[in-house]
Amino acid sequence: MHQCRVFAVPVNRAAAIAASALVALAGCESTGPVSSGDYRAEVPEARNMRLVGYNDLQARSAYQPVIQRQGNRYIAYVGHHGGTRLNPQNGRQEQNGTSIIDVTDPANPRYLTHIEGDTGQGEAGGAQMVRVCSGAELPKADRGKFYMLRAYGNSGHEIWDVTQPEKPLRVVGVEQKLRGTHKNWWECDTGIAYLVSGVQGWPSDRMTQVYDLGNPSKPVLIRNWDAAGQEPGSKGKAIYRLHGAVSLGPKGNRIYFGYGTVADGFVQIVDREKLLKGAAEPTAANLREAVVSQFPTPPYMGAHTTLPIKGIPVGSLSKYTKGPQHRDIILVVNESTSNECTEPRQAAYIVDITNERTPFGIATFDVPEQPGGFCSRGGRFGAHSSNEYQHPAYDKRIVFISWFNAGLRAVDIRDPYNPKEIAYYIPGITAKTDQRCVKDAAGQRCKRAIQTNNVEVDDRGYIYIVDRADTGMHILELTGSARSVANF
Repeated sequence: MHQCRVFAVPVNRAAAIAASALVALAGCESTGPVSSGDYRAEVPEARNMRLVGYNDLQARSAYQPVIQRQGNRYIAYVGHHGGTRLNPQNGRQEQNGTSIIDVTDPANPRYLTHIEGDTGQGEAGGAQMVRVCSGAELPKADRGKFYMLRAYGNSGHEIWDVTQPEKPLRVVGVEQKLRGTHKNWWECDTGIAYLVSGVQGWPSDRMTQVYDLGNPSKPVLIRNWDAAGQEPGSKGKAIYRLHGAVSLGPKGNRIYFGYGTVADGFVQIVDREKLLKGAAEPTAANLREAVVSQFPTPPYMGAHTTLPIKGIPVGSLSKYTKGPQHRDIILVVNESTSNECTEPRQAAYIVDITNERTPFGIATFDVPEQPGGFCSRGGRFGAHSSNEYQHPAYDKRIVFISWFNAGLRAVDIRDPYNPKEIAYYIPGITAKTDQRCVKDAAGQRCKRAIQTNNVEVDDRGYIYIVDRADTGMHILELTGSARSVANF
């Protein structure tokens, strides 16, 4: 068994791709990262995955990538955390906001433009969340246009016309004067959006505003929503912050909400029709009415991403004469938030919802800390987020989970009782990678470390990861035995 490693420092995009190609040529089918004693932060690590393209995103801390096909072009929209960086296109220092990149040729991503975000640092500024819909899908929009919904710092939400992605035009502010925002969801076929917001008078600074954005120029508020007991005037002591929602739209009639981070959070399964048609008055009874089931996470957990995957055929169940031979699951991914393992360990969990009123956990996926020595590499080590778009080649087969300094992990879920890692890619740091610090006896210790933050795939099967520590965006593809798991 040999380890898959490239002993060359990638100093630019071309060198990084060449280094990754060496991994693929080496036939890297073996397991495990390098041992902690051999680790070099600037050197990428890979198994069954190779780098196709790279863009540094102007060294801006990145959160969510979304890839939209626009005619014959593929455009990546990337949301950023707060901060200020130089825009080399105009020579100006700009507040981090939204990067727009042409990825039609994934080997040669072309940065188109940057839209500034709100002032402030980290999640308090920037424009971290982005969604894009075609006007041809939205029920009341100009069919020839494309629209981008983004959070604007912690203070509001906006819609932009990105029909010409090089020249985005602001359409309207959806909501302003908020106390918090985060991971929105937008149903392109109906126009319904679930905006993570902090509305004045509601206890939590991250709850849900349900909007009809079917006509992007005329937003209509349907109702405000949160967990029962967190409505205005409630006496509850515990305040759970919503991370985000995943909706199956009118066909699936379910929404999956995830609450809490490294704390006793929970997951809600909600009847979409009841949520949309229920009484808007924020009483505990009205907020409970649409909830199908709700299950808690352990005290040291929460739920960052709640990805439903329905109808996984499980071959081992075919021998049983009674009961369903498929499984419906939620992939629950929590978020590591502290550097160098100074918090409870965060992983990904598979919850069986075949009977959605009695959910129960059936499996855990985790990345071993050793032999890679991830706790000492610097920055966060642990789970964060999964891909959301279900490409037909990956659907019910493979999920991709970002793991901060352990990069991206590809997991085979064909047997949801026994998830198995089949590939990974850990980028190397660059000169622009930011430091991550912890306090020690000497005061403070800082290290430059990869912080793979979020992941998405496009309808060609390419995989996109972005970095929280300013390293940029990497475009990847599966190779070797991992690619054979996919249904291309």
